[in-house]
Amino acid sequence: MARSEASQAEASSPASESRPFEADVSRLLHLMVHSVYSDRDIFLRELIANGADACEKLRTLALQDQTLLGEQPDLAITITADAPANTLTVADSGIGMSRDELVDALGTIARSGTKAFLDALGDKGEGSPLIGQFGVGFYSAFMVAKKVDVLTRRAGSAEAWLWSSTGEGSYTIEPLALEDGPVRGTRVVLHLAEGSESYAEGYTVERIVREHGSAVPVPVHLVVVSKPEKEGEESTTSEPRRIADGAAIWTKPKSAVSPEDYKSFYEQVSGQFDEPALTLHYRAEGRQDYSVLAFVPETRPLALFDPNRKGRVKLYVRRMFIADDIELLPGYLRFVCGVIDSADLPLNLSRETIQESPILGAIRKAVTNRLISEFEKLAEKEPERWTKIWDAFGPVIKEGLYEDFERRDALYKVARFATSSHPEGGRSMADIVAGLRPNQTAIWYLVGDDAARLKASPHLEGFRARGIEVLLLSDPIDAFWVQTAMGYEGKPFRSVTQGAADIASVPLAEGEEAKPPSEVSAAVATLLAFVKQTLGDAIADVRSSDRLAESPACLVASEMGPDRGLERLLAAHGRLPEASKPVLELNPTHGVVTRLAETLTEGKDKDLVADGAFLLLDQARAAEGQPPVDAAAFAARLGRLMTRAFG
Repeated sequence: MARSEASQAEASSPASESRPFEADVSRLLHLMVHSVYSDRDIFLRELIANGADACEKLRTLALQDQTLLGEQPDLAITITADAPANTLTVADSGIGMSRDELVDALGTIARSGTKAFLDALGDKGEGSPLIGQFGVGFYSAFMVAKKVDVLTRRAGSAEAWLWSSTGEGSYTIEPLALEDGPVRGTRVVLHLAEGSESYAEGYTVERIVREHGSAVPVPVHLVVVSKPEKEGEESTTSEPRRIADGAAIWTKPKSAVSPEDYKSFYEQVSGQFDEPALTLHYRAEGRQDYSVLAFVPETRPLALFDPNRKGRVKLYVRRMFIADDIELLPGYLRFVCGVIDSADLPLNLSRETIQESPILGAIRKAVTNRLISEFEKLAEKEPERWTKIWDAFGPVIKEGLYEDFERRDALYKVARFATSSHPEGGRSMADIVAGLRPNQTAIWYLVGDDAARLKASPHLEGFRARGIEVLLLSDPIDAFWVQTAMGYEGKPFRSVTQGAADIASVPLAEGEEAKPPSEVSAAVATLLAFVKQTLGDAIADVRSSDRLAESPACLVASEMGPDRGLERLLAAHGRLPEASKPVLELNPTHGVVTRLAETLTEGKDKDLVADGAFLLLDQARAAEGQPPVDAAAFAARLGRLMTRAFG
C-alpha cells in the first residue's frame, strides 16, 4: 500500500477504536473453555496452527508475487517464553493481517480467516495444506491469558495494527508504529493469568510443542527469557533454538528415519519405554491421501482392558494434531499406537462430524486391512516374533472374531490357540485342521475361565483317547465368538460340553487300549432311569457318555441350549435370568457307576444309591469349578457315605 493510501486509510478510521464482538463472546468463551477443550495445553496448538496457516497463505500467494516475501524469505514460527514478564508470545512470518482482516477474523468467534481464504481461492484451494477451518481456535488463548495482544503487519503493507482484548465482550484496535510491530506476519502476546505461570517456562512450551505441534509444515523456534538468578542481575534471553523442524517423522521416507528416531517417537506416542514389537510406516496415495506411522508395543498398556477401550492412534490433518479420541481403528486393535495424517479430511470442530466422515471411514478400513496383512506376514515369516505379540494381545485381537465378521477369515490366520494336545498354545487353525482325525467332522472346543481347569476337564477324556485335538478357550471373549462363528474351512465348531459327543466312530489314538464295548447294560440303564427320577428338576436328562474315559460323570448342555461355559459367564454377569437344566452323563464302565447299578439291581439300599446320585451331580459340578447345589445336603450325604465305608 502506498503511503498516501495508508494516510487515507488512517484518516477514514479512528486512531484507536473499541468495538464489541459480533457474537456473545463471554458466553461462547465460557462454553469453549469448559466444554470444547478439556486440556488447556491445546491453546498453543491452536496458535501454532494459526501461525502455520499464515505461513502457508504467504507461500501460496508468493507463487504469483515474490515481492511479498521481501527481504525475509524464510517462513517460521517463533515462540518466546518470558518468565520475568509472565508472557508467552507466538510470532509467525506469514501473511499478516490488515485492519479489516483483524476485525473480520478476530471480531467473531464463528468466523475463520483460513476458511475465508479458501473460499476466495475457490477450486484452486483444494490442495492448499491450510489448517484451522473453524473459528474458535484463537480464543482458546483466553483459557490461560487475562489479556491478549495481536501485533500484525500484512505482507507488502506499510501499516501495522494492534488488536487487544481481555475476552470479556469487546476489543480495541489501533494503528501500531512500524518499529513496534513485526516486519511481516503476526505476533500474538499472551499476558498469562494467575495459575498459568508455567506456560512462560521454556520446558513447558517445548513439551507442548513436541506433543501437539511438532508436525506443522514450518519450523518452530523457541526463545526463553529467564528470571535473574540473583537480585540486581538482569534477565537472560537465549538464542532461538529449533524445537520442530517443519517435517513430521511420518512424512519422511523410511530410509531417512533412523531406528533411534522411530524409538523416540514411539515413546512419545505410546508413553511406554519398551521396544516396539512392530513398526508400520507408509504413505497411501490414490482416492485418499494419508500417511501412517503405527507401532505395536512389546508389552500390554495398563489400560488395555479398560471398558471404554480408548484407542491410541492420533489423528492429524495436514500435519496438525486434531484428536486422540476418535475411533481410527476397531476396538480389537486398541493396543496399536501412532498417527494417521490425512490430507483430505476437512478440519471441523465437531468430533462427531469427523467421526462420521466417509473419508475417515475409508482410511479406517484401509489401515485396518493393512495392519492385519502385516500380522499375517509376520505370523508366516517370523512366527517367534508373532508369538510374542499374540501372547501379549491375543485376548484383545480375538474380540475381532466376534465383532468383525468381514475380517474374520484373516484373523483366523493369525490367531493362536492352546489345545488339549498343546496346552502351551501356539496352534493355528490351519494346524488344527491339518491334524483332524479320520471321521472327525467338527473342530471341538472347551470354554472356561481357568486354563488349568480346562486342561484337566473330564470332558476331554474321550477326545484325548481318540487323539482329537480340542481348542481350550479361557479368555472371556472366547465364549462369544465361537458361538457366532460358522466354522473354519468347512468344519463347524462344536462344544465338548454341549449335546452328544458323537465321537465313537473316530478310531482310538495309537497306544490307547480298546475298552470293553460301552453299550449300556440293563443294570446301568435301570440306574440311569433311577438317577433321573431322583434328581428330578435339577437336571434335564441322564444318559450314558462316550466322552468320559476315566471320570464317573460330567455335565453337558442340551443340543439347543447355550454352551456350559457361556452359560456360566452370562450368569456371573447377571445376563441370564434363568439357567437351563444340564444333562448329566455317566460313564457306564466306571467302577462307581457299575457298583451303584449293582446295588440298585440287588435292591439292597436305595437310599445309598440316591445319595450316590446327588454326589455324582455335585462331583460333576465341582469338575467345572462350581459349588454343590446344596452345600449342607452335600456334607450330610458325604458323611453318610464315609460312615458306611469306614464305620
